[in-house]
Formats: sequence, structure tokens, C-alpha cells
Amino acid sequence: MIVPEYWAEAKERVVVNGKARTYKRFGWSDESEDDAYRKAQERLADVIVMVRRGEKVRLVDHKTAYNGAEGLPIREEIISRRGDAVITRNGYGAACLNTPDVMFADVDVDEPSSARYGWTIFGLALLASLWTRHNWAGNGEVLSWILLATALFLSAPLGKLIHRVAGLFSVNPYDAALARIETFTQKDRLALVRIYRTPNGFRVLAMHDTFEPDGRGAQSFMRGVGGDPLYAQMCRNQKCFRARLSPKPWRIGIEEHMRPRPGVWPISEERLPDRRRWIRRYETVAANYAACRYEKTVGDGRSIRKCEDIRRLHDDLCRATYDLPIA
Repeated sequence: MIVPEYWAEAKERVVVNGKARTYKRFGWSDESEDDAYRKAQERLADVIVMVRRGEKVRLVDHKTAYNGAEGLPIREEIISRRGDAVITRNGYGAACLNTPDVMFADVDVDEPSSARYGWTIFGLALLASLWTRHNWAGNGEVLSWILLATALFLSAPLGKLIHRVAGLFSVNPYDAALARIETFTQKDRLALVRIYRTPNGFRVLAMHDTFEPDGRGAQSFMRGVGGDPLYAQMCRNQKCFRARLSPKPWRIGIEEHMRPRPGVWPISEERLPDRRRWIRRYETVAANYAACRYEKTVGDGRSIRKCEDIRRLHDDLCRATYDLPIA
């Protein structure tokens, strides 16, 4: 896991085949900004060599904070360090816990929507309307318009009605997801996990052991509990596990984006006051919400000290045991 303290950018204008282009690359360091700039120059020098060889190279690093697919370090502001865990602020302003070996798994729950039923009804009505127009003589065109108009007004309420009725006869998707986590955990007599409810599913914290994010054990566990594949991929690429510690701004009524946009670290000194004003407002509102809520502990294993230390930090900063709405 690499979450650098210092960032710097180097740039150079290059003329190839009569065309001038400016290439830029970031460098990073935990030692100093000068060391970060030296590494940026080294990365840029490699790029220039590739350009002069005629290879196709993009002009700048992608402006992405959590850039696992690129193999770059996490480009986020460091709020604090706790041992080898790092708390950062992500691109939309929330605080995130990054750990090199204490495993979190993210389990999303796909809850059926009434809109799906409504659109299905509308689609069937549209097909019926088209069929009527082309196959019925006489008043076929009038009838087709009546069918279409009726569908426009009734598809949404009928979709909601079907959604409610279907819910009476189907398994609650949250109960099903929770059962899967419990069943998988109980297969291993040494396992011990804590389960937290999130706005869209569950977060699972392994308490019985540490894991390599790109190792078979972690990836197998995340698949077994029904974890989000994208989250698992980012863990592999960035070699860290990650848990959001504070609410998503739009879930707590803050529609304005963190300034400046995009909020990818680092940003220029003159734009820091705007960012800090937004953060103060966000943190004031966020204090009334939790990022997740502790549900239960599952398994017969024993917790280890490092996982317990992360658990205390996580639960405190997430307000996981508080009676607060989750967002």
C-alpha cells in the first residue's frame, strides 16, 4: 500500500515531427516535496524517451484519486496515520480508512425497483400499440393511441403495485445477503467477522487474521461473502483494503461538490481556502450521521490485536455503534 505524503509535477515541451506537445507527470514521496519532484522528473524522462521512439503516450497522468487500474498510488489528502493504516479524504470529500492487511469486504445488495416493472409494462403496451396500428383495420390507429396514452399514465402505479405484491412472496435481499455472509463464515471454524449495515448493503471486517489484498485468501473470502467485484479488483491493484468513514455528501443534503473540481490531491495553494470551507461545512453536517451501523459478530474464531485496533478506530470514526441514520 502506498499513500504518499508529498506530490509534485514535472512538465516538458517536446517537438516531434514538427508538432509541439507538453507532457506532464507526477512524482510522490514520503520524504519531501523535492524528492517527489525528482521522481516526477524521472518518470517524465522515461515518457520523453518513449515519445521520441514514436510510441503513443498520453500527455498527463489521469486525474483520478483512487487510481487502482493505473497502478499509481492513492492520490488523496492524508488526514492522519495510525500505525500502518492511513486515513485519507477521497475525491468527493469523505474520509476513508486504508489498511495494508486488515481486511474489509464490501457487499452491495441489489434491491429490486418498482421502476423495472413500470418500464416493462410500458414496453409491452408500446409493442401492443404498434401491433394494433399495423394489424387492425378501421379504428386500429385510434386504439393504438389509446393503449399508448393509458400506458403512460398507468405503467408507474401498476409497477409500484406489482413491486409491493412481489415483495410479499420473495426473500428480502438484505436477509439473503446476510445469510450468505454468515453461511460462508461459519464454514471456517477459525473465522470471526463483524458485520455492519451500509446504505446499500453490508461491510464485513475480518477479525481473526490479516490478509494480503491481492492474495488468494482475501479474494476467495470476498467472493464467498458476495463482495463487490470492483472493490475486490481495486484491493488487488492498490494492495490495500478500504472503508469509507464518513457519509457521502449528497446523502446528507450537501449537493455542492467539494471545491475545487475535481478534488484530486494535490491542489494548488491558492485553492485550499475554498476546499477547507467546504470541508468545515461538510463535517458539521456529517457529525449527525454514521457511515455504517454495527449489526452482529459471526464465527467461533478469536480476534487478533491488530484487527482489534483497526476495529476500534473504524467504529469510532464511522460512529458505527451510535443511534444515527447511515448515509
